[in-house]
Amino acid sequence: MFYSQLDDWDHILFSSSNELRRSNLRRPGKFPPAKMLPVIPLLLLLSTFLFPIPPAAASEEQTATEKKKLIFVLAGQSNMAGRGGVSDDRWDHFVPPECRPTPSILRLSSQLCWEEAREPLHADIDVLKTCGVGPGMPFAQAVLAAGEAASIALVPCAVGGTAIGEWGRGTPLYETLVRRATIAAAAAGGGGVAAVLWYQGESDTVLRRDAEAYGSRMERLVRDLRSDLGQPDLLLIQVALASGEGKFVELVREAQKELKLDNLITVDAQGLQLEPDQLHLTTQSQVKLGSMLAASYLNHTNKHVHSIHVLK
Repeated sequence: MFYSQLDDWDHILFSSSNELRRSNLRRPGKFPPAKMLPVIPLLLLLSTFLFPIPPAAASEEQTATEKKKLIFVLAGQSNMAGRGGVSDDRWDHFVPPECRPTPSILRLSSQLCWEEAREPLHADIDVLKTCGVGPGMPFAQAVLAAGEAASIALVPCAVGGTAIGEWGRGTPLYETLVRRATIAAAAAGGGGVAAVLWYQGESDTVLRRDAEAYGSRMERLVRDLRSDLGQPDLLLIQVALASGEGKFVELVREAQKELKLDNLITVDAQGLQLEPDQLHLTTQSQVKLGSMLAASYLNHTNKHVHSIHVLK
């Protein structure tokens, strides 16, 4: 395990570590308390592993790209949390190459500790459901493969079965997302979040009134996140639904596609293969979606999209 190499750091504390412990123990949302992992000072950990200081002998020609570290928040419901490979509440443990761990991709755990990211990314976040493969790891791998970052930090926040009304400002899920994103950004030196990846809406397809209200609720959510994270131009990449729990899928999809906000991108998941439950994306579909999200991010930031391989 990643932490086994860090036992010598357990006794080192920085000024805000006690407050982080306290805030974590009383965090709101559907994230029930878990067994405490060793407390790793976030700033120290990131400076050592995610943001290493180049050795004195490092070339002066090291590019800005090679030094770049990016933070991405993963939010929404089950298809963002990941159900790829899950059947009858069991995950098949198949991890495709595009989702395999690498020291260059970290995740913020439910205990606010940084660790090497691995599937299922949301295992300690969406704890009331069985998690499998989601789009987060293939997204991060594709961005790395494009040469646009030296390392990536993922902040998983998605919880299955949640409607957009449960993500409004002041709700436990919203406040948890903001706190986790703020802690991650502060640990990274205050550079902010590169983007929020949002896949949600299946639960809003059951009732017409929820589907019809989706657009206004989503717009309010985007504005509130930008305000509370102190990033007025924060990029948000949303996924247009591939499925839903009810019959008003098209109403929600229309609302998603009609949103007209700066720095809001929509990636359409319609047509991606679903699990037998006809609700959740398969593992291969999650890999493809991750590549689509990465291509969208790189395209928006005018990066090398040609280096992204999107599965057909």
